[in-house]
Amino acid sequence: MKTRDRILECALQLFNRKGEPNVSTMEVANEMGISPGNLYYHFHGKEPLVLGLFERFQCELAPLLDPPANAQLEAEDYWLFLHLIVERMAHYRFLFQDLSNLAGRLPKLAKGIRTLLTALKRTLASLLARLKAAGQLVSSTQALGQLVEQITLTLLFSLDYQRVLDREGEVQVVVYQIMMLVAPHLLAPARLATEQFALRYLDNPG
Repeated sequence: MKTRDRILECALQLFNRKGEPNVSTMEVANEMGISPGNLYYHFHGKEPLVLGLFERFQCELAPLLDPPANAQLEAEDYWLFLHLIVERMAHYRFLFQDLSNLAGRLPKLAKGIRTLLTALKRTLASLLARLKAAGQLVSSTQALGQLVEQITLTLLFSLDYQRVLDREGEVQVVVYQIMMLVAPHLLAPARLATEQFALRYLDNPG
């Protein structure tokens, strides 16, 4: 692994564990056993380090935000898709532990997050539209627009909410919460199947 990538990985672990504001570049260098000058050669301060991690997060999330339009999705594929998104967010959870303050300090990050949220909501709306076209979803366009907002908020803040409650952030809990947001918008057979699958999913996260 290249030094630059090792620095990013070390910073990610420290940021996730301690919170980004509580970690200095000096601490990252010490954790890696390299000189501050060596770290500075690759990242001229903490802001480029955070932006480097966000860029990597974007790259990993991008394929999930652009699923093939002609893909034939089974019911459980939708939840697997969401599970993969939440897994990526959990891996970079420091970004969402104090999102408004972090974005306020780093305008470039704020712009990137807004772009990411636009893509995320567009993808969620597309997936809900597929369910509606398949005759499984019955709510109005306005109600589905609000559902997209609720799902987005859950994705952004549920892991941190668990942390505030002193619980380990669990991916399957977030997906379960989203399932239960979507369930009331489904026709009875699909709603019942989703609720039953949600409970099994919560009990058997593996």
